[in-house]
Amino acid sequence: METENPANFTYMGRSFTEPSINDDSSAFSDCNSDRSGEFTAASSQSRRLLIACASDNSDELIRQLVTDLESCSINEQKQAAMELRLLAKNKPENRIKIAKAGAIKPLIMILSSSDVQLQEYGVTAILNLSLCDENKELIASSGAIRPLARVLKTGTSTAKENAACALLRLSQIEENKVAIGRSGAIPLLVNLLESGGFRGKKDASTALYSLCSVRENKIRAVQAGIMKPLVELMADLGSNMVDKSAFVASVLVSVTEARSALVDEGGIPVLVEIIEVGSQRQKEIAVAILLQLCEDSVVYRTMVAREGAIPPLVALSQSGTNRAKHKAEKLIELLRQPRSGNAAARASDLTP
Repeated sequence: METENPANFTYMGRSFTEPSINDDSSAFSDCNSDRSGEFTAASSQSRRLLIACASDNSDELIRQLVTDLESCSINEQKQAAMELRLLAKNKPENRIKIAKAGAIKPLIMILSSSDVQLQEYGVTAILNLSLCDENKELIASSGAIRPLARVLKTGTSTAKENAACALLRLSQIEENKVAIGRSGAIPLLVNLLESGGFRGKKDASTALYSLCSVRENKIRAVQAGIMKPLVELMADLGSNMVDKSAFVASVLVSVTEARSALVDEGGIPVLVEIIEVGSQRQKEIAVAILLQLCEDSVVYRTMVAREGAIPPLVALSQSGTNRAKHKAEKLIELLRQPRSGNAAARASDLTP
């Protein structure tokens, strides 16, 4: 498996080299939120669960709930999935107990349920179990990846968001990234990035950022049309998605197809505007992306220069962070290089 990591920054425990942005890990959520229905306050099940959560011994209840997951009654399955979800959410040590009690396979089975509420409870329970590192490999090896991808297509908005988060968690095991890409999840995550609510966009961008450290997943994302929503989100400076979308773009542009798609979707003027008016971190990401575009292409250098990039780059080279200054200076040097030369040089350089 070929993995291409950007460099010199840390996100989700991994180190990257490009672009290097100060305090960049905060660009993404940890994608560990749990949103789903709760019990009514008066229910006897609620009282039972509160007692179990307060107790040091929830083993007996967990065993019963795992049995109930395989019940012929949809209502019993819903109740069991909901209680397991809450037990895993509220007590980290229960995540190990629930997995060891055999809950993962029946939870995966209910991901295919036509009952959307049962499906939502199941995917949320799996998300909560995946927060435990010891469970990630077991969840993936038990066959969860493809059913989670299907939830991205068929689930409620909450189920889709939690499926994206669960896939992100599983992608933290490097070997799972290719399997997730081959499951069909990436076009569905791109759909969520484009048409989801704010939380859906955030969760999709975080999952795509992780998955696209693998080259074949970059190509899948570009083929799924990811650059259009990324450019739109980067252009909306009030969306709270500029950093996230720019980080995803910065991972993708190491491949030719992504650079072409970024330019075709109007990314150059958007990136130049970010260098003019964005936050310090946004400016660093934008200049890093433009530098990757321009290093091997006279065509793109001409487009960037014509967009009026040099004055804001000069300003950044004087007032940015050390890293931003260095990248801005390097990009200015590229943009000021003569764009004429012998015919052979021109012919070889005109291909993006």
